Amino acid sequence: MTNIIDNGQEKILTRTLIAGVDCGEYDIDDSMKELENLCEAGDLQVVCQVVQRKDNPENKYYLGEGKMAEVKELCHNNEVELCVFDCELTGSQIKNISDFLEVEVIDRTMLILEIFSKRATTSEGKLQTELALLRYQLPRLSGMGASLSRQGGGGAGGGGARRGAGESKLEYDRRHINQRIALIREKLEQVEKRRDILSEKRKKNDVPVIALTGYTNVGKSSLLNKITNSEIFEKDMLFATLDPTARRFVLPSGQNAILVDTVGFVSRLPHKLVEAFKSTLKQAKYADIVLNVCDISSEDRDNQLQITREVLDEIGVDKDNIITVYNKCDREHQPFLMENGVRVSAKSGFGLETLLEKIDEKLSGRMQQLNILLPYSQTGLISTIRENGVVHSEEYTAEGIIVKGIVDKKFAYLYKSYEI
Repeated sequence: MTNIIDNGQEKILTRTLIAGVDCGEYDIDDSMKELENLCEAGDLQVVCQVVQRKDNPENKYYLGEGKMAEVKELCHNNEVELCVFDCELTGSQIKNISDFLEVEVIDRTMLILEIFSKRATTSEGKLQTELALLRYQLPRLSGMGASLSRQGGGGAGGGGARRGAGESKLEYDRRHINQRIALIREKLEQVEKRRDILSEKRKKNDVPVIALTGYTNVGKSSLLNKITNSEIFEKDMLFATLDPTARRFVLPSGQNAILVDTVGFVSRLPHKLVEAFKSTLKQAKYADIVLNVCDISSEDRDNQLQITREVLDEIGVDKDNIITVYNKCDREHQPFLMENGVRVSAKSGFGLETLLEKIDEKLSGRMQQLNILLPYSQTGLISTIRENGVVHSEEYTAEGIIVKGIVDKKFAYLYKSYEI
């Protein structure tokens, strides 16, 4: 293990080898680079990597036996403590590979789950992560053995009722996991009902909700911080944000709005994780506008956008409500022709004014122009305009105050009798 200092805190990094098979289904170089970034996010130090080009992975070891011997030698020479495979392994494959290499073995999905379990802070995030973990473990119980010890949460083999007479450890673990899955689903349904109630309250209050979605590490939290003057945790690593964060802000038109950050995506995001986090991702479904953020400087930009669009479509987001945001334009290497969307830099603030104007434009139907003469006995109504719109001008006359501006339509009835 390697000790490093990060933000004044000592971290222990596990020496790790990453391995993959190139069958031509996707860009293996991009995938291995992303796996390396995932390892960094999981406090793993990648010391070497192996890629084998084959038509199909081997059933027993995923890699061929000759390549496995090469990996074993690399593990020995580089003091490797963990091997991470860029795929989703079966329980028997994990056991076979671990026995052959004599080191711990996990796959891409387990690594993502491990990062989620470390980063989730809300009770909902923890429940969703545990649900995904249990669904992952269930079909692998017979083969994984000690590998499950890396995972936290309500995994198999813990406390609870004793096994019945004649019940095997495997049967008991399977029953225990199924019971825990049922319990978590029930708890998440209750959380979702509370969110539905909150969403209904927001609709009644008529406060527009803007959701940030996109690939992990494209700068969603940085955008939220810049737009709302907040200090949400942000870091240049995958899955820096897992739990949804909401902040209120004021648009140029004077409208109050709520900006919500959501969990990011990765390529080949395990379906179990999409399912587990659907209730969180529904923040996007309920939103009036969705900002689909991508990293314009990334070579994988188009693929990132495609991934997020597919997930948004899967959860039922209206395409007409989506604005594409091309972030990190300060890092852009070559000019990029955009069909639609806004080019911004959360770091410098470039383009944010244009983005906010575009949001205002989409929400323009919610506001009404005012040109009114308020008697001096009703001057308190001006504060309602300031809180829910913009006062453009005030002119004091003998008859009262002439006010020009805009206000949220739900308050327009207050001013109807004072129209000029």
